[in-house]
Amino acid sequence: MHIALFIIFGLLAIAGALNLLFQRHPINSALSLVVVMMSLAVLYWSLGAEFLAAAQVIVYAGAIMVLFTFVVMLLNAGREERTMGSRVARAIGFPAAVAILGVIATVILSARGLGVAALSDGITTTEDLSRVLFTELLLPFEVTSVLILIAILGAVALARHGHGEPDGEAERTATK
Repeated sequence: MHIALFIIFGLLAIAGALNLLFQRHPINSALSLVVVMMSLAVLYWSLGAEFLAAAQVIVYAGAIMVLFTFVVMLLNAGREERTMGSRVARAIGFPAAVAILGVIATVILSARGLGVAALSDGITTTEDLSRVLFTELLLPFEVTSVLILIAILGAVALARHGHGEPDGEAERTATK
């Protein structure tokens, strides 16, 4: 059962990541990233990391992806100019990618005991993690939420017509 879940959601995560790369529209790319984040949450859950799965859904698939989607929609980016890339990047990039994949494949194939995992006695429960998060790390947690709020307000201010000036203010100052 666990193997089937891993294969299904692993393939779904890979398909979502490939779809993210090949999409032309930024909103579709952001939605593909949501699929990847949700698939990763299921993989975390199947490995017994319930807290990471919940954090993946709440933080990444929920808050961060909503922020990405709103920023993309707010900026209303037009069509991007299509380029063929640099010749140097093509000449060096493909052989480098093949070399890196070869090294990774060699390491994986030569590893002994691959797939053998043992649980230690010091497993941290979700209750222990939440106690630390909401007592010792409460201030950094709240500071992060305020910084994200400031970033959203900054994006809205920059995206407004006239770079933050009220509508018509730029025209009045230009005619004076």
